[in-house]
Amino acid sequence: MFSHLRPAIVLLAIMTLLTGILYPLTITGFAQVLLPGLANGSMIVKDNNAVGSQLIGQAWSSDKYFWGRPSAAGDKGYNAQASGGSNLGPTSKTLMDRVQASIDTLHQSTPEKLLPADAVTASGSGLDPDISQEFAKLQVARVAKARNLPEAQILALVEAHTSWPIIGLFAERRVNVLLLNLTLDSLSSSPNG
Repeated sequence: MFSHLRPAIVLLAIMTLLTGILYPLTITGFAQVLLPGLANGSMIVKDNNAVGSQLIGQAWSSDKYFWGRPSAAGDKGYNAQASGGSNLGPTSKTLMDRVQASIDTLHQSTPEKLLPADAVTASGSGLDPDISQEFAKLQVARVAKARNLPEAQILALVEAHTSWPIIGLFAERRVNVLLLNLTLDSLSSSPNG
């Protein structure tokens, strides 16, 4: 009976070695050599400390910063270990209450009545690091006032941090909130800022 099991055990060991150890190590090695930033999570490092990832949204609440999309990831939001949508339907009272709270918060800082959808709704992952250019422009006056800087200067930063869709057909222009806020901080800490 062992003679029938032996080939299966040997094949299992070989496939485990090939697909479970050698293949992942090879791909990881190539990724570390060819694309080390992407392979390590696109981390942004400032003063030898990781301040965030270009790929994961963070909570921003100060008026001095641009705010990202609301998050449904985890109990308090922005929990990368709980990434995922809320799975709340359009008739859900919980969803409507959360959207209304986002609307109320934004209306405190901007007189604008029409808000872009990404200003009040979470993304599918709950961790989208980008906002629409429209949502970013909506926040320019608040950020400029909080930082005592001209609106034109803040608007120029938004324009400089706007990414255009590669093909230009199916996506909208977007702004990475972390990169924009880090630029604001460096502007404020510069001798002229």
